[in-house]
Amino acid sequence: MSLPPGPESHPVVLMWRWIRTPFELMNECHERFGDTFFLALPFTDKLGLVTISDPKAIKDVFGFGPDEAHAGEANIVLKPFLGKHSLLLLDGASHLRHRKMILPAFHGERMLAYGRTMMDVAMNAIDSFPMQRKFPVHGPMQSITLKIIIRTVFGIDDGPRFAELADVLARGLDASAWPGLLFPFMQRDLGPLSPWGRWLRLHNRASKLLRDEISRARASKDAKRTDVLSMLLQTEMTDDEIHDELVTLLVAGHETTATSLAWALRWILPNKKLLGELREEILGAGDDPAKIAKLELLDDTVKETLRLQPVIPMVGRVLQEPKTIAGYDLRAGSVVAPSIYLVHQNPELYPNPTAFEPRRFRNFKPAAWEFLPFGGGLRKCVGAAFAIYEMKMVLATLLPRVEMHLANEDVKVARRSITLTPSHGLPVVVTSRLSPAAARARRRQHTAEAAIH
Repeated sequence: MSLPPGPESHPVVLMWRWIRTPFELMNECHERFGDTFFLALPFTDKLGLVTISDPKAIKDVFGFGPDEAHAGEANIVLKPFLGKHSLLLLDGASHLRHRKMILPAFHGERMLAYGRTMMDVAMNAIDSFPMQRKFPVHGPMQSITLKIIIRTVFGIDDGPRFAELADVLARGLDASAWPGLLFPFMQRDLGPLSPWGRWLRLHNRASKLLRDEISRARASKDAKRTDVLSMLLQTEMTDDEIHDELVTLLVAGHETTATSLAWALRWILPNKKLLGELREEILGAGDDPAKIAKLELLDDTVKETLRLQPVIPMVGRVLQEPKTIAGYDLRAGSVVAPSIYLVHQNPELYPNPTAFEPRRFRNFKPAAWEFLPFGGGLRKCVGAAFAIYEMKMVLATLLPRVEMHLANEDVKVARRSITLTPSHGLPVVVTSRLSPAAARARRRQHTAEAAIH
């Protein structure tokens, strides 16, 4: 086996840097060692972590079959949080089976039907934004995406069940955000006040609520339901499998999309020209989700957010057989990690890569291995289209209705579990907002004026 070069720092030091300043670490390694380098992180055993950022090499890795490289094995650190039946932890035939059953829920007419729900949830949430004082906007974005998940995935409308589920899930997800809980030696129940003990009790309570919803939905046999849970109940999955997939959808679909929305605001709000153009484009679409989904500048803005600020810096594959990757002969068991961040910072693909330039996508249609915020190959996130669609619906509801600005433009990268978020939750200040009725009237007026002209 031949290994690429890499930093000689102690593995614990590398892990500390990986947790605290992952982008800086990757930039430094890329500058010193090139597109392929070796990170001897703890818990990756002596075969280590081979990080790659050459698009051709990533294309090769994404092209591996289900029995050649395992992503589930690379994600094993998430097992205590997601469960053994999670799509993110399955490999081979089991992964393909679950993926085939889940994928239809997030594509086609079924997904488009969620647009109105997404906009309604966002519209209602805006009224809770505090006025004339700074607050971390990441929290409200989490609340919005969580409520969207509860409605579209579980099919639960407002009421006691909705409120209880939202409360328990929000507190449980927040309790699991500390990166230290990813390490096995921290996963010890030392009572309800200990980090793991607190999370475990919330997790168990949330798990019971989820199983109650599964039982309730299975007993109702309501043919009119269009939520994801009702669709999963029509598959061959067991209740345990459905439970773990619901947890996965909650964790992956809630936290990552909320974080991407916060990053989008981080770049949109200071750019008054872009903000004005987005508002004009959005108002021209009225309140029609189908039209909003096709808005060009909004689509470019979402893509540029996902490029510049990927919420997950890399994805992993554990080789099941020897492979030659980027010129290095690697043995079975090696962990290969395509770097989302470094690919998106490649100036040959994205000129002036550190700048937020949404229109770069007008004349450049990147290949699947050149733009990979949701991974790629057989393991590309099944909810990718759903997440992009949701970001569009929320931004289209928020931007025309609220005047806000960043409380501090010096925004750093912070970490919540495996995701990378804006520091301090991205503090903003709302200076004015339209009422829901006024916002709708403004859209109707703009649409009418556009029709006249």
